[in-house]
Amino acid sequence: MSSEQAIVSPQFVSIAQQRDAARLGIWAFLITEVMFFGGMFCGYAIYRHAYPDAFAAGSHKLNVVLGTINTAVLIGSSFTMALAVRAAQHGTERPRAGKFARARNSQGRRQSLLLLATVAAGALFLGIKTFEYYTDYTEHLVPGSHFQFAATWLPQVELFFVLYFAMTGLHAVHMAIGMGVILVLVMRQAFGHPPRDNYAAIEVTGLYWHFVDVIWIFLFPLLYLV
Repeated sequence: MSSEQAIVSPQFVSIAQQRDAARLGIWAFLITEVMFFGGMFCGYAIYRHAYPDAFAAGSHKLNVVLGTINTAVLIGSSFTMALAVRAAQHGTERPRAGKFARARNSQGRRQSLLLLATVAAGALFLGIKTFEYYTDYTEHLVPGSHFQFAATWLPQVELFFVLYFAMTGLHAVHMAIGMGVILVLVMRQAFGHPPRDNYAAIEVTGLYWHFVDVIWIFLFPLLYLV
């Protein structure tokens, strides 16, 4: 049995079919995510059009510098994730005879390091975001009984912050889930039990991670730069 046949599940006839099914599954899932976030983006756009001055006033209370740093951090994490996928792809290629084990171990270590770098970038992003939330709390910008702002636009600015916390909070939850999945992949690699089709698992995780990054690329200008 060849190395490729060994990682093909019984319901598939080839490794190509198995990976096509994995890609189809993650894209179907991401389409549902697009619809999920799309609803929030539409809601934001409607209220932004209805209350442009109030939303601009609320946006000016956000820390653009930290938002910009977080954007750069996420772009960097997408880069390391793409390199991890590439390393996993190289790990599936058959090296020259006599160098198989050494080359595979080297690609495995490189892949794990790149995945850990991606998780580290995600943790940095969430750390900065938590600091932003704390600053918003101390400035009484969290919607609720303690929310404070100029009386002229109080309800509309509070609505802006409701959408801000909802959208960035859900994005943070998606990031935490992605970091958890990546850590599971790293742990399985470290303990010598990588997924049956390691490349497909990392490729699918990479697509999810890139999607979460793209969501932030839309959130940043909408919330911070209006």
